[in-house]
Amino acid sequence: MPTTVAQSLVSGILVGALYGLAAVGLSLVFGVTKILNVAHGELLMLGGYASFWLFTLLGVDPFGGIPLSMFALVLIGLIMYQLFFSRLIKLPTEDKIRNSLLIGFGLGLILQNIALRLWTADNRGITTAYAGATFTVLGVRLPYVRVASLVIAFVFLLALQLFLRRTYIGKAIRATAQDWEAATLMGINVHGIYRLSFVLGAALAGAAGTLVAVGYSVEPVMGMHWTLKSLIVLVMGGIGSIAGTLVGGLILGVTESAAAIWISNYRHVIGLAIFILVLLIRPQGLFGAKEG
Repeated sequence: MPTTVAQSLVSGILVGALYGLAAVGLSLVFGVTKILNVAHGELLMLGGYASFWLFTLLGVDPFGGIPLSMFALVLIGLIMYQLFFSRLIKLPTEDKIRNSLLIGFGLGLILQNIALRLWTADNRGITTAYAGATFTVLGVRLPYVRVASLVIAFVFLLALQLFLRRTYIGKAIRATAQDWEAATLMGINVHGIYRLSFVLGAALAGAAGTLVAVGYSVEPVMGMHWTLKSLIVLVMGGIGSIAGTLVGGLILGVTESAAAIWISNYRHVIGLAIFILVLLIRPQGLFGAKEG
């Protein structure tokens, strides 16, 4: 039994880091632009398919192909922003959120049906030569693929944190998120920052999609599942907090994995219960700052 619990906790950490990476792009976009892109899960889905076809058709290793998947999602994200979301920027925050929800749901359905038409409803997964390889630590089996995904997720989250804290553009993004009017007065191109933030969020979704494809599988209808997970992690950790997003993802992953030992049919409900509990105790999220 102790080994089973340890195995479950480790599995939860591995999937929790992926939850964190999936949510951080959504957190960045919403924190800066106040656009709630509920088609974020569909961007993740496209990233997974991009890696799958790169591997299937060209033999590109999925981990080595992450930059290509991210580049493809940069282009898709840029098109989405320019055609649809850029029109919302000047709206008041409440109107922006409401209209972005409607646009996001519509785009999600469109992307889902395009994927169904192009690639059918079959699950697709990337099976590499090392896909089933594992190693054991203190009686706990660790798949190489998922450990590599854990490391990559941490690297991306750390790189994003350093980018936002140490670079001029990163500081401009943070300033715009805090007060776009003051940022404009300081000479920051706010519209350019909004566009960059949206594109960065799409690129991170592409990276997360690759890790999902190599560790699990992708299908056209997976988008809403990952959007909901991302929203839970986003609110639980605190909007705009990278550390909070990571911690929220780990909490959700470990909670679901531990609950699966005893009540596997309700493990997702347990995760939602933890989410509601955190909101009741700390409405701004674990790492969010109180307004005012």
